[in-house]
Amino acid sequence: MNKVYKNAREACADIKSGATLMVGGFGLCGIPENCIIALRDMAVRDLVIISNNCGVDDFGSGILLQTRQIRKMVSSYVGENKEFERQFLQGELEVELVPQGTLAERIRAGGAGIAAFYTPTGVGTAISEGGLPMLYNGDGTVKKASEKKEVRVFDGKEYVLETGLTAEYALVKAWKGDRLGNLVYRHTAANFNPMMATAGKVTIAEVEEIVEVGELEPAHIHTPGIFVHRIFKGEKFEKRIERRTVRKA
Repeated sequence: MNKVYKNAREACADIKSGATLMVGGFGLCGIPENCIIALRDMAVRDLVIISNNCGVDDFGSGILLQTRQIRKMVSSYVGENKEFERQFLQGELEVELVPQGTLAERIRAGGAGIAAFYTPTGVGTAISEGGLPMLYNGDGTVKKASEKKEVRVFDGKEYVLETGLTAEYALVKAWKGDRLGNLVYRHTAANFNPMMATAGKVTIAEVEEIVEVGELEPAHIHTPGIFVHRIFKGEKFEKRIERRTVRKA
């Protein structure tokens, strides 16, 4: 029952090229940065990453773009990463854009064993009608576009069918965890992490502190250890601000 690993490299050792990963975080908050660095150093390629965004050019999942290790991103917001934009527009990266709330619910549904659900978000747009570019040719023409989705009417309102999401591995970041994998997140660093922890076949948690079993107040546990397969204490964490706005007087 001891799920503790020495470090990120050991915890991620069996992740192979072509794997599908969920990567927690929102912007640069609550990201499994030690796992991301381990993946870079392992040189695994053709990864499919499900994450709200792809970090920035030199931090977060963005470092895996720099090393060309990502084949496809399933994301909501990608506006802070110039290399992401370049690879997408030049046909080097496939992108499935998903409305943020829909992405969260698709992950939650996958973790709950729900195959699909209906939502009003995206009805009447390219999200439901199809035709949203997912992969470009090198000359700028569309190589692959999203398909039309099923739309049904409930109580006089249209809803689009969305499928649940799961992954081979879920990489999450928590504040504290115990040796059984029970996790506590800190404030907004929770973001996508709790739902992703339930939707990975193998969930790997990096934490700032590992405590003994019984030290975490049961009522304060956000992710029960039954969902977590591996846990390790991160070697270092960098507290970055994604964007700072300075207002002139």
